[in-house]
Amino acid sequence: KKKKKKTIAPCFPLLFPPFTMSAAEDDLTDEQTPGYQAPKMVSLEAMKNLDKDDEALNRWKEALLSGGGAAASDDPRKVIVKNMSLCPQDRERITLDLTGDLAQLKSSPITIKEGCTFHIEIGFKVQHEVVSGLKYVHAVYRKGIRVDKGSLMVGSYGPKAEDQLAKTRPEQAPSGMLARGHYTIKSKFVDDDNESHLAWEWALDIKKDW
Repeated sequence: KKKKKKTIAPCFPLLFPPFTMSAAEDDLTDEQTPGYQAPKMVSLEAMKNLDKDDEALNRWKEALLSGGGAAASDDPRKVIVKNMSLCPQDRERITLDLTGDLAQLKSSPITIKEGCTFHIEIGFKVQHEVVSGLKYVHAVYRKGIRVDKGSLMVGSYGPKAEDQLAKTRPEQAPSGMLARGHYTIKSKFVDDDNESHLAWEWALDIKKDW
């Protein structure tokens, strides 16, 4: 009998999907839904005047566009990704500053205990115009080999003066001898137009204890 090929099936499907090899492709290109077309870009003023008699649409536009006038800035970027925090349950969060030297992130890996429960938060700011279909995409590597990739739909956001927050649901890190080790993650914030707002690499160590 042929031995079945073992896979590690951790409990964090976004960051640690089952370890299976996949075809060589652009690691940070997210799969698009067949037939899906990104909505056409419209100005804030045009959006405010769109279908004024539609009550439900007006409520949605009010929520999306509230505070847009206060978000004017000389910075031409539409999305400013500021930080990413890994938040273990019952422990202090570990925050990565994404506004400085991104090349340093790989040399300072985040350490977590195998089997711990945690979630990830990403702080960002949207300015100038509405950003449609913002999403977080990443590829996970171990010993130089990509073990898988994943994406998280963040949503559509209008410009606001205050920072905004994307938060994943609580997940459990994988555990066991095969799961422990060093991981490198390539991450990117993109939108429906495949415009990359920030790309960065960071590192994670899974250990038997903190």
